[in-house]
This record gives sequence, structure tokens and C-alpha cells, in this order.
Amino acid sequence: MTDLRQTVEMPKTPTPVVIFGAGSIVTDAHLPAYRDLGVPVAGIYDPDIAKAQKVATGWCTQAFKTLEDATAQDGTIYDLAVPPTAIAPLLEALPDGAIAIIQKPLGSDLAEADRIMSVIRRKGIKAAVNFQLRFAPMSLALKDAVSQGLLGDLVDFDAWLALDTPWHLWEFLLKLPRVEILLHSIHYLDFVRDLFGNPKGVHARTVGHPTSTVSNTRSAIMLDYGDDVRCNLSINHNHAFGRKFQACEFRICGTKGAAYLKLGVNLDYPKGEPDELWLNTDGEWRQVPLVGNWFIAAFHGRFAQVQRFAAGLDPVLEGAAEDAWHTMALVEAAYESSAKPMHPIKGGVDV
Repeated sequence: MTDLRQTVEMPKTPTPVVIFGAGSIVTDAHLPAYRDLGVPVAGIYDPDIAKAQKVATGWCTQAFKTLEDATAQDGTIYDLAVPPTAIAPLLEALPDGAIAIIQKPLGSDLAEADRIMSVIRRKGIKAAVNFQLRFAPMSLALKDAVSQGLLGDLVDFDAWLALDTPWHLWEFLLKLPRVEILLHSIHYLDFVRDLFGNPKGVHARTVGHPTSTVSNTRSAIMLDYGDDVRCNLSINHNHAFGRKFQACEFRICGTKGAAYLKLGVNLDYPKGEPDELWLNTDGEWRQVPLVGNWFIAAFHGRFAQVQRFAAGLDPVLEGAAEDAWHTMALVEAAYESSAKPMHPIKGGVDV
């Protein structure tokens, strides 16, 4: 099990990147990941020039003063670390045929995802989406074990989250109508799709909490993969009763074995805890030593795969925008399901 794949090999000569956006995801994950991978950062652009200059200075690169300067860089990968509403206009500004990586989600809803896809197709842009959980060391190792048949046919998937998420850290969330599924559990839905493919349907309910002003912080989601596969996600971000019985974990069962994943970043956030992967393929549970955690090792894998595509080492972009659209379609269906009443229960009769 120590030989399971956990990383994506970088090309010998990295392609420089131009980053759009200078927010916390850039300073906390993108720039550190590029530093770790040895990828040159050609520069940073943000409409807030002073903010871009501050980040660029701290990371020994340049801040572009205009969008035109940023998009005129030849031989680069464009990293769009921007809010969903900024994606389509920014794609319009990129050169035709450019290689890009787009921050998730692929728009605020499916209609916006459609617009983004229209721009990508018209301009011939080769775009990947930063659903990076697919590339976490534990995820890559699990998929390697599954591909080797160590678990047999997958028949059960359970996501169980009971957390105390500090939503106050992200003030922009307070007025959004869609939060939990679109901005958080979307990672898990994309991960499920990566393992099982597209489901036939979804039942979902997403709600808020009396103690929170965030529109929705708790979700229950069930995916339809036919009669042989059961797939459930139970998500509660308001379990504020101490660490002891909090959880952030996946249980995945097959006909021959099972896996347990602990997603440590969400526990005691933002400090986090180490990820864990356990496999049982012969009646005994064994922990797989991991080379890193979801944050930020998954960014290493996501960015390295784009680098490999740019270098001609991989023929396709994994997690391309075309594939990410299906994750957006699943998210949209979950919200549509949540807006409808559940199946009614017939009333009793007097006896």
C-alpha cells in the first residue's frame, strides 16, 4: 500500500503562470504550491492594483498594471483565481487557444457555467477547473487502489461531516443565497463523480441554522447510482459542541474491501489536522502513510497535471471545464431538489 500513487510528476521544464486575483486563496495556496513545484510566476493582476503590488512584492514577482499587460504574456498558463462572476469576462480577455486553470466553482449557477463554457469553446481555450480534492494524496492513493481492484466493485459511499465551521472568516458569504453545496460540498460531489461517474439523479435538502446568518450551512444529499450503489452525504457545519465527536470523513466500501478517509483541514479550521487514509483489503485495517494533506498538496497535483498538459506529456486535461460542467449540473439539481417538498406522507385514519 505504500506504493500507491499519491503525487503527479512535474515536467522537467515548467511553464510560467500569470495569476489573476490577489486574495487569500492565492497567498495561502496558489503561490506556495507554485513555489514548491518550482513554477515561475510571471506576474499577478488584480483590479485592486495596490493589493496586487503588495502580494507581488512579497512573492518576488511583478504586478501588472493593466489587464492587457497580463494577457499579453506568451508561453504562459493563466490561473484565474477570481470570483465566479469574473470568470467569463476574464476568459474573453485571454488569447484564443490559451491554457487556463479556473478557480471553482464554474460560475454561481448552471446558467453561468453555460456562459463560461460558451466562451471556452468559442475561443478554443484549454481550461481545467480547480476541483483539487481529486488530486489530494489520499484521493490519488484511493483511486489507485480502486483501479487495481483492491476494493472490488464500489457499492457504498458515505460522507459524514459534523463540524463547527467559522463562516465569519468569509464576510462575502453572508448575503449569498447559495453557500453550503455550491462553495463547500461541491468538492465532495466532484470527488464522488470522479469515483463513480455521473449519477442518474439526486435528492437533497440544504438549510441554514437558527444561530447563523449564512443562508445554508447544513445539507443532506443522496445520489442515485442504480440498485447496486448507495451514496449519501450528511453535512453539518453547526456542530459546535467541542472537538470530541466532530467528524469530517468518507467511508467507501466495495465488494472486496473498504476505505476510510479523514479530511483533516476542516477540523479545527483553519489550523486543521492531518489527513488520514485507511484501507481494509484482507480483513485488517491499515493506515496508508501520506505525503501531504488536501491543503496544499492537492494544489500541487492539480497544477502539476496542467503543467504536464502544457508540456505535451498528458494528452488531456484531467478535471477539464467540460467535466466540471457536470459537477455544476449536479449542484444545480441538488438545489432544485431542495426547493421542492419531500414526498408527502399520507395521513392516518381515525379508529
